[in-house]
Amino acid sequence: MLKIAVASEEERVAEHFGHCVNFNIFEAEKSQIVKRACIPNPGHKPGFLPNFLNEMGVNVIISGGMGGGAIEIFNEKGIDVITGAAGNAKDAANEYLKGTLKSTGSVCHEHQHHGECGE
Repeated sequence: MLKIAVASEEERVAEHFGHCVNFNIFEAEKSQIVKRACIPNPGHKPGFLPNFLNEMGVNVIISGGMGGGAIEIFNEKGIDVITGAAGNAKDAANEYLKGTLKSTGSVCHEHQHHGECGE
């Protein structure tokens, strides 16, 4: 079972991981989504969300942009980080499963510029 979390604004991929409204969590078997859940973002504190998602068993995180500290924590935990994504959250998860969604390496450096992170 593969668990993919997409940082989202409802059904759309969020531009910034930490400031998303919710996480769409997709569970996949044999490259097919078999279960979906939506959980609200429990709050943005440095280091909290990567550990929170790791404890939920997430294997992959997809977002428009993400801070370097969060990327480091995900990498330490062996969680695949995909940044630069946009559009519908479920479509992004399906593209990942097909191997067609690649990370652009979009890293956010300053939180006050969170609206520009997906660029």
